[in-house]
Amino acid sequence: MTEEESRALQAKEKAEVTGPMEHTRAGLVFTPEVDIFETDKSITLLADMPGVKADNLNIDLRENVLTLDGEVKSPEGDSEVDVFREYRTGKYYRQFHLSELIDQANINAELKDGVLRLTLPKVEAARPRQIAVRAA
Repeated sequence: MTEEESRALQAKEKAEVTGPMEHTRAGLVFTPEVDIFETDKSITLLADMPGVKADNLNIDLRENVLTLDGEVKSPEGDSEVDVFREYRTGKYYRQFHLSELIDQANINAELKDGVLRLTLPKVEAARPRQIAVRAA
């Protein structure tokens, strides 16, 4: 394994959002890293949101804009006091503009082990198809 491949496999630290829209939010706001895959029938989006629970995750779709908004809360109990802290808490926020090729009524979301999986099915017209050729 090359040194570059080794660096790519290392865990990345949460990166705070620095865009102008997010400056109005109180506290830390992170951009979840995503992977996007495509098949003939759908697009799958995986968003890394460690520590976010389903109750603290909102997925909003308005005017072709898909918004992911989640919060990771501090894991300590009420009577515990910080001695040392490396785990950063705050909000996750990211937006995606969807094309008309996505069947927005049938988007599916699943959160498992800190990874959000969104399945964005394509409309029938956007799917590849075979056209039969007739002999004349």
